[in-house]
Amino acid sequence: MRVISGQARGLKLASPEGLDTRPTTDRVKESMFNIIAPYLPAEDILDLFSGSGALGIEALSRNSKHGVFVESDRSALSILKQNLERARQAQKAEVMPIDAFTYLSRANVKFDIIFLDPPYNKGLLTRAVNEVAEKGLLKDGGIIVAESEAGGEVPPSGSFHILKSAKYGKTMVFVLGNAQTQGR
Repeated sequence: MRVISGQARGLKLASPEGLDTRPTTDRVKESMFNIIAPYLPAEDILDLFSGSGALGIEALSRNSKHGVFVESDRSALSILKQNLERARQAQKAEVMPIDAFTYLSRANVKFDIIFLDPPYNKGLLTRAVNEVAEKGLLKDGGIIVAESEAGGEVPPSGSFHILKSAKYGKTMVFVLGNAQTQGR
């Protein structure tokens, strides 16, 4: 797993061992960032269910200004912090060592881009999208980039519409927007 582009291009990122964290593959990440390139750089990004931080670090490497990384697993947190330091992005990052839904319940900041890559098929993607909508955490014109297992959970329709979806092997990527978001 590596940083695809930007200031930290080519840097290999560490990932937690075991099955609890499932890093986004380089191929999926590169395709995802090609899709959202028109929305970068962003002022404020949220990497919920951060794991190694690969998605948020990629956005910061591409000149996004500020990132909030939310991760509750201690092993993943340690690796996330190491990856931010190694990528020289720690000064632009705020690491929140709490559960994603605890963070969402307390959040009062709006984001340009929200990355959602929760554990697959546990209802967490639907719950997270609904809570982002209820709390109004996406800026007008912002996007949510959600990852799920192909054939698995699909983000709920309602407050957001799907701007783009793509399948990469066993992975689905969805880009969601609010009423003010225009496909770029």
